[in-house]
Amino acid sequence: MVNHLIDAKFQRKIIFALIAIILGLFDNAAKAEHGERTWAQAQKSVVEVNPVWPGYDRPGFGAPKGTAPAGSGIYFSIDGAAESVFIMTAAHVVNAAESIEIIDFSGNIATAMIHAIDLRRDIAILRTELIGTGIAIRQDEPLIGSHVCALGNSFGLGTGMTCGIVSAVRRSNIGFNEIEDFIQTDAAVNPGMSGGALVDPQGRLVGLVNGIFTKEADIDAGVNFAISVSLIQQSLASHLKVGVQF
Repeated sequence: MVNHLIDAKFQRKIIFALIAIILGLFDNAAKAEHGERTWAQAQKSVVEVNPVWPGYDRPGFGAPKGTAPAGSGIYFSIDGAAESVFIMTAAHVVNAAESIEIIDFSGNIATAMIHAIDLRRDIAILRTELIGTGIAIRQDEPLIGSHVCALGNSFGLGTGMTCGIVSAVRRSNIGFNEIEDFIQTDAAVNPGMSGGALVDPQGRLVGLVNGIFTKEADIDAGVNFAISVSLIQQSLASHLKVGVQF
């Protein structure tokens, strides 16, 4: 009788373990599928941003001398049209730039000019002659624990994507910018991704990648921040005087 009880308990443990493995496989498959769809939807709206700063005497990540560290940007529409010549990025990437070069997902290269800038929120709008696809914008705030992906020009290597979850929302008083409303995520963010896109599984923008929280080194520590769509809307509508139809 004792042996039968032990066998029954052991069998139940095996069944539970198999169920957990199967559910885990389904979950990983779903995330992988989301990742492919997310990339397909969002990558065409994300660009590399390569500014040249005056007096910059060190090369950026593999860039020629005189080129500041690379950044990222996002095509967005100011009138609801599918295509746009406007690119959103982080102000700290381009504020001191003498010139700005962008590279789109197809490898097309063009110059860009600063159209408007909001230093208090660290948001800048560029204008270029190279037409791109405006990114879809998510209207509601993402839920904590929901899946998100960050797209950007990590270490100047070109646009790539990392994924994680929303760790927190409405973060402020972090000390990056004068006015803050951040989405916190554990999706990996590294130098060169400032101005990139934080998107939901459908490829809709939920935040503008802004900074990494670390005290040791300028590398990802799993505590990363993106400016919320709500704050972006405030900046575009009031400070930048741009009427955007999200």
